[in-house]
Amino acid sequence: MPVSFAEEIQDYVKTDAMQGRDAQTSFVNFMNDKYGHNRDMLKLRYQRFLALVNNKDVTRDKEKIAFLRTEREAFALDRNQRRAYEHAFLDIGYGVTISGPHLVMRMTSALDVQPSDKVLEIGTGSGYQSAVLAHLTNQVHSVEIIEPLHKRTRDVFDNLVKNGRAEFENIKLKSDDGYHGWSEFAPFNKIIVTCAVDHIPPPLLQQLAPNGIMVIPVGPPGKQTLLKVTKEVDEQGKTTITRQDVYNGRLSVSFVPFTKADGGTWNGKGPH
Repeated sequence: MPVSFAEEIQDYVKTDAMQGRDAQTSFVNFMNDKYGHNRDMLKLRYQRFLALVNNKDVTRDKEKIAFLRTEREAFALDRNQRRAYEHAFLDIGYGVTISGPHLVMRMTSALDVQPSDKVLEIGTGSGYQSAVLAHLTNQVHSVEIIEPLHKRTRDVFDNLVKNGRAEFENIKLKSDDGYHGWSEFAPFNKIIVTCAVDHIPPPLLQQLAPNGIMVIPVGPPGKQTLLKVTKEVDEQGKTTITRQDVYNGRLSVSFVPFTKADGGTWNGKGPH
């Protein structure tokens, strides 16, 4: 992310400056002139941004900037370009989806990523979540179990980097079974899981740093609770794991299942 970007865009994240047509027009002109983003997509992005703010899915400036800076359409299939900023999830092939922008940003906000944080994402998918995180830290690591999807997303990032998006160059990607995390780069200050499981994977808890935060959907198929899991370690080395429902019981979520490298899905009873 350009050093001056936060300063340049700060007028667009001020609550009292966002509601009028002039603010949207100014944002579209700025992003189109400076970064060449499509004007029609920029209008849709800004309108969705206002909805995110009104719904309190983003409250801090850093997450607002991350959303405004990231072209969601670059990670959508061609047939879904016009739907890139709709509330609903989008199909990306291989039986998986991009979560809707409200859910992506609610999870991102729950993580509260700091510039020095090392972040692990389980379930790269399209790469959109990784791209958002890359505006908050330059230490993003992401694991995708579907090899052809991993390759396609790697190509998307490579092309964006070639077109001047240097902030994506530091994203580390690999294709593997995310249940085991990425021990080579552990521990991680923050972990985000974008597939559903009925328990918190022990390897991910082990790789979560002291005082780290994990956001993960936990529960049965089609109805999970989005948990914020905090790992606290006291002066005597005692570890305490706390769990908090990100939506405080108001909403359940539905993610694709956490699949295994050898087939089936991960859950507390073994592969199915």
